[in-house]
Amino acid sequence: MQFKHVTLDFDGPVAILTLDHQEVMNAVSIDMLGGLAEALDEIEEKTADVRCLVVTGAGRAFCTGANLQGRNAQAKPGRSNAGAALETAFHPFLRRLRNLHCPIVTSVNGPAAGAGMSFALMGDMILCAKSAYFLQAFRRIGLVPDCGSTWLLPRLVGKARAIELSLLGEKLPAETALQWGLVNRVYDDAALKEETMKLAHELANGPTVALAQIRGLYWESPENSFEEQLNAEFQSQRIAGATSDFKEGVTAFLEKRPAKFKGQ
Repeated sequence: MQFKHVTLDFDGPVAILTLDHQEVMNAVSIDMLGGLAEALDEIEEKTADVRCLVVTGAGRAFCTGANLQGRNAQAKPGRSNAGAALETAFHPFLRRLRNLHCPIVTSVNGPAAGAGMSFALMGDMILCAKSAYFLQAFRRIGLVPDCGSTWLLPRLVGKARAIELSLLGEKLPAETALQWGLVNRVYDDAALKEETMKLAHELANGPTVALAQIRGLYWESPENSFEEQLNAEFQSQRIAGATSDFKEGVTAFLEKRPAKFKGQ
């Protein structure tokens, strides 16, 4: 399915969302954000069928940040609102990813800069090609990190490294990102797509309700006290324990066979 600068494909229970504006290395425009919103509408309409989402980029880049082409470079300080599009377009997309009903795998096939880095870090599992790199590019144009960067980065790599990335604006190679714990796995470029789909199908064939609860718990954890997190785990366990997948998992364990989860 084709939307504005976005392609949506389905491989069984796996939805594949591809940022596709190769002329600008998949930089994010308002048009692309509209296409992403439409694609998520389609995914959410198929909640029962889509059990994992893969987000990747077309061509040689994942996403190089906001598309600056066509912006008024001569805008006078105090007379333009550089953050206007955040609340109207970027933030709604990020919130929808945060609350998605299934696991998200981001397959970082090339540069992930600015907002594109934030998009990549929204994955529950982040896989990278060896040639990929991350870049907090905002300081290069006199802006501050946005799209959740200042929340995500210190929680993933610590305050010191987060500030270093943001103040210096230096490229972070995929293998260094792996050493820092920013991403989960790094593969040879030619192997990334196959490995991404292998992992996506493993997740898609799992107990989807429980997996959704797991991702929700880890999103909530940084802001919760210990007692609040215990209560959150209790509520999530009640939801997971009421599924047919839980019954199937226990039965399969007792029968010493692989479980056949249906996402219900």
